[in-house]
Amino acid sequence: MEYAENSRAAGRQAILLNHLRSVVPTSQEAPLQAQACLAGDSAAYERRASGMDDVVIISAFRTPMCKAKRGALKDCPADDMLATVLQATVDRTGVEPEAYGDVVIGSVLGPSSQRANECRIAMFLAGYPETVPVRTVNRQCSSGLQAVADVAAAIKAGFYTVGVAGGVEAMSQTPMAWEGGVNPRAAQNKKAMSCLIPMGVTSENVAAKYGISRDLQDKMAVSSHQRAAKARDTGRFKDEIVPVKTSWKDPKTGEEKEILVEHDDGIRPDISTAALAKLKAVFKKDGTTTAGNSSQVTDGAAAVLMMTRREAMRRQLPILGIFRSFAAVGVDPAIMGVGPAVAIPEAVKQAGLAIDDIDLFELNEAFASQATYCCDKLGLDREKVNVNGGAIALGHPLGCTGARCTATLLHEMQKRGKASRFGVVSMCIGSGMGAAAVFERGGETDEPRNVRPAQKMSYLSRDAQ
Repeated sequence: MEYAENSRAAGRQAILLNHLRSVVPTSQEAPLQAQACLAGDSAAYERRASGMDDVVIISAFRTPMCKAKRGALKDCPADDMLATVLQATVDRTGVEPEAYGDVVIGSVLGPSSQRANECRIAMFLAGYPETVPVRTVNRQCSSGLQAVADVAAAIKAGFYTVGVAGGVEAMSQTPMAWEGGVNPRAAQNKKAMSCLIPMGVTSENVAAKYGISRDLQDKMAVSSHQRAAKARDTGRFKDEIVPVKTSWKDPKTGEEKEILVEHDDGIRPDISTAALAKLKAVFKKDGTTTAGNSSQVTDGAAAVLMMTRREAMRRQLPILGIFRSFAAVGVDPAIMGVGPAVAIPEAVKQAGLAIDDIDLFELNEAFASQATYCCDKLGLDREKVNVNGGAIALGHPLGCTGARCTATLLHEMQKRGKASRFGVVSMCIGSGMGAAAVFERGGETDEPRNVRPAQKMSYLSRDAQ
């Protein structure tokens, strides 16, 4: 009986393998045999990434990232920027806003209750009905990514099926300043006092502690601008950017006119290490952190539409990406920039992966010192990190950055197809934290790569062990 079953199985296998035979007859045709193999990046078999409860991303859009105080969006209200991407989410996907269970927006500098109200206003300006709720979230520089994680968690919990995450920051109009006094008890605790250290000083602390030279920082800055310029000039950002119609006031003449903002305006393609070397350190005498190797102060907004795979299939919507994991961790506030070096391994571990499985990284360049350290600490291949430039060139609109990075990552992964399966978004966080999320490209199947003969089959994927 067992022999008969094995014989039938062999017969079925021979039929399946027959499609591999040459279409041109040969005189000596060797029999085809299946061989057990392992795919180094995934599993011992071709696995379908098709869980119906997967949280998937349908769209991810952003405004152009523009220089605060001097750029094209300097006079654009936060609610107008946000309304632009919220409306584009509806217009470009066809998913009616009545289906949205919640809208969660990351924002850092806007006064809490006022910014929450502005986000509600933005919804109405985008044509959303009054039945759709909204809230804001603030985990400083990771707020936009935290919004994505919050919506994913709510969908997983069954609170709703469709939701929008995003972020907005109008840094031209909102000062970065401490409001009120400082609790005198903070002086009794070193870590508490470290929460008050200016971000630029924490950058200098990282550079000094880990030996990140000025030259290394300036080289990262040049690379960021060059990659961003190439991405812009070759249309790499076209699918993720939504143009913004706004009023702009000429600072010289005072004339106000209507403009259409279509491109990031902080990119400097002709920057060089020689030019950067002439800049003075800003935060410390004889320091290494300058305006040229730090992230730009920026205005911008972004929005990410998320739902269950079941809902996406019901609506016959193409899937841009899959949310796989998220981690937020704490680190020493005095060197807060090291956060991604701790958060990325945790998020990758939660996804059942290893660092080598990640094909692309969007690592926020708050400062070249900390971004360089994180890359070196984790042994990241620089050809995988910020392939279209980072915050040094594109800017860092605090509450928006996480959502902006998500949009940039997923669109780049989509363009690369099977060459890019997993991606990570990560950033450091003021007061001493780091955050990271793992995403998978939205393809329906994951074909094995790095195939090699298996000495022993466990029939388990590596991430199931």
